[in-house]
Amino acid sequence: MTKHPKLKEWEDTVLNKALSRFPERKDPFKTVGELELERLGLPETIDEEYLEKLGFPGQFPFTRGVQPTMYRSRLWTMRQYAGFSTAKETNTRYRYLLEQGQTGLSVAFDLPTQIGYDSDHSMSKGEVGKVGVAIDSLADMEILFDQIPLEKVSTSMTINAPAAILLAMYVAVGEKQGVPKEKITGTIQNEVLKEYVARGTYIFPPKPSLRLVTNVFEWCAGNTPNFNTISISGYHMREAGCTAVQEVAFTMANGCAYVQAALDAGMDIDVFGLRLSFFFASTTDIVEEVAKFRAARRMWAKLMKDRFGAKNPKSWMLRFHTQTAGHTLTAQQIDNNVVRVTLQALAAILGGTQSLHTNSKDEALALPTEDSVRTALRTQQIIAHESGVANSIDILAGSYIVEDLTDRIEQEAEALLQKVEDLGGVVPAIEQGFIQRSIEDASYAYQKKVESKERIVVGNNEYQSQEEVKVPILRIDPEVERAQQERVKRVKENRNNAKVQEALNLLQEQARGEANLMPAIVDAVHEYATIGEICDVLRGVFGEHRD
Repeated sequence: MTKHPKLKEWEDTVLNKALSRFPERKDPFKTVGELELERLGLPETIDEEYLEKLGFPGQFPFTRGVQPTMYRSRLWTMRQYAGFSTAKETNTRYRYLLEQGQTGLSVAFDLPTQIGYDSDHSMSKGEVGKVGVAIDSLADMEILFDQIPLEKVSTSMTINAPAAILLAMYVAVGEKQGVPKEKITGTIQNEVLKEYVARGTYIFPPKPSLRLVTNVFEWCAGNTPNFNTISISGYHMREAGCTAVQEVAFTMANGCAYVQAALDAGMDIDVFGLRLSFFFASTTDIVEEVAKFRAARRMWAKLMKDRFGAKNPKSWMLRFHTQTAGHTLTAQQIDNNVVRVTLQALAAILGGTQSLHTNSKDEALALPTEDSVRTALRTQQIIAHESGVANSIDILAGSYIVEDLTDRIEQEAEALLQKVEDLGGVVPAIEQGFIQRSIEDASYAYQKKVESKERIVVGNNEYQSQEEVKVPILRIDPEVERAQQERVKRVKENRNNAKVQEALNLLQEQARGEANLMPAIVDAVHEYATIGEICDVLRGVFGEHRD
């Protein structure tokens, strides 16, 4: 077979280089000849235009994946989302998951933590430890990661409005373990814009919230260069009911807003651009999801290269985490959810995700039990090691339906992104309610299809069963709230309160000016100031957002 010159060039400059980084995996690759080219999914004779359009894995515009060998060199990170009750109980769950083969941690925080209230605040009543772990101060974070080596474990934290504070706590725990800041790895979600349209755990108005986001970008560039500073999230909008096209378009719109805010703050796009990451949902429609992920990669690469002028190819890469779709899980016949999650996980993997969380079958009822969490993790492991999908770089490349749908999703998402830009960008679009209404309309249309049975949900509106199946439910002991309140009280009694007040006063002073707030937040965290105290200082300066 005579190789096309561009194919030969890619093989020589990209694929061989990638293979050389993984000498222990050379044997499964055999040679870089015909077998590997077959695995690329390319025909023996290839049209120039077709090859140009299809592109190569690891090269602009990354339609086929951000790495030249994808999972043939390294599997995706299996990052199960977990957090409940107290830091001690969640630490036990984390260590269990790591023992079961999980390769990264993902922290769920309770609602008071997410909106910047201490566990003893009146607004926290009834919510402490319920949908995530309660973290009030550095003392809780120390327990959360006890005996978990942060130099070896990558941690994702789903926290937004107070993201800077939780990041400061995480870095402080690493320092106490003797881990240099430069070696800390993971991701902070730090994505406030989607809170105003889909999730609701905002604190401050959009402008000061964007300031905090870019403060994290800047501080991390000089202190934690291996930590991803944001996870630009379409997931929550999809959970709120948006379509695949809307998920891509509105995620790109948010991404553009963050990039522009960082550029306006004087930052170098090829510095902060390397640490941007994304977060998407994966639903049960495998072909649509694969096309969505491909379209999103291509759109972001073009935006970063052509619109924002990034020069480093790594800045063009859309690296993303995926979570299977919680809104698709049913309380009826919950074992069906295992099948749904498997299909959704497969779609994310075929779409080229960098990390993945698989939901547990009982999440339509409550927080997952340990048994259901293990099944969710095993789902990923079976796909990785038994299905064969990780043996090919891009298993669906060249599929007519995938390529055509990728084009259509990209075109429609670009048109919707332009509508947002015509309104002045994502912040004015939020203020005018455009994005919210778009998602609400899509959600309503979906629900009408379910109710009319135009869209079948097995076990819900068709193939129903009258049998009542009792399943074990994880319940949070009400005593958790009282114990956590006592813990906050003890921390406040045993710290140096004069130094805490000094740190909070400095934070207030700097918040009134233009300084980067991360150093002041780090100082306050080290003195065991609580998340509520720090957020109250910022509330006093920035005000609170009201929908």
